[in-house]
Amino acid sequence: MKNIISLVVLVSSISFAQSEQTKSLIELKQLSEVNSRQLAVGSLQSAVNSSQSTVHSQQLAIINHQPSSINHQPSSINHQPSSINHQPSSINHQPSSINHLQVSSIQYPASDNQKKNPALAILYSMLLPGMGELYAGDYSSGKYFTIADGVLWGAFTGFEIYGKWKENDYKSFAESKGGVKLSGKEAEYFANIGIYQSIDDYNTAMELNRNFDKTYNTAIYYWKWNDNNQRKEYRDLWSSSESAYTNVRFVVGALILNRLISAVNAVRLVSAYNKNLSQEISWNISVGLNNHPTLPTSITFNFVKSF
Repeated sequence: MKNIISLVVLVSSISFAQSEQTKSLIELKQLSEVNSRQLAVGSLQSAVNSSQSTVHSQQLAIINHQPSSINHQPSSINHQPSSINHQPSSINHQPSSINHLQVSSIQYPASDNQKKNPALAILYSMLLPGMGELYAGDYSSGKYFTIADGVLWGAFTGFEIYGKWKENDYKSFAESKGGVKLSGKEAEYFANIGIYQSIDDYNTAMELNRNFDKTYNTAIYYWKWNDNNQRKEYRDLWSSSESAYTNVRFVVGALILNRLISAVNAVRLVSAYNKNLSQEISWNISVGLNNHPTLPTSITFNFVKSF
């Protein structure tokens, strides 16, 4: 009887040992499959990282890069046969669930350039020629308008000072040599005293031409030159002053014309800038990993373009 019991115990021990060995082999096979999947994911990450390095070298922004979302924890597997907890029921197989993992997201930033306003270009050119071209982004031609404006303002100042200087000279000459009283006299009076020898000659000429309303009061508008040479000397001083003031008027016209041409050129440059303005485009590229318990692992790529 004891021998039979011993035999049963021995057979039971052998069966249990074989069962334990079989379970150990199953567990090792599962661990091998887990390691294989981890190696595949690591290879995929290396490829994605290489692609991202190439994109970065082209100065493209790389955002939403989340490789850390893949939880690689090989250390959590305890490779000790005696400590493996064989609980096949703890493995939750859900064939219908698909784990989509976004490996990387590449964002190509859109252009932040804005269109230029032609009205502002005109305003800037009117204030200072060349500034409209600078606003349009092309000062290569605008600088010449700015330089010309500076030269014209210099000429304006020079002619204005010279004209005033000669005006003071001919008025002083008329007062000292011709007996002219300067107060209350208009510009036409100073022009006439350089043409006629005296007020009597002037009034006689106006009466002969029946322009009685243009005659002068001899008490207020008196003048008389000693000789014709004295009158001519005064006339030269007056002509120099008037020529300077005439040049001032020409300079003012040139300043206005310079601004108009600069404004037209600035509008042309703004129009060209707006036409060449690149269209704002944004690309988003994402790479996903689909894990299915009963199917091979697959990769998905998503491309999104926005305007």
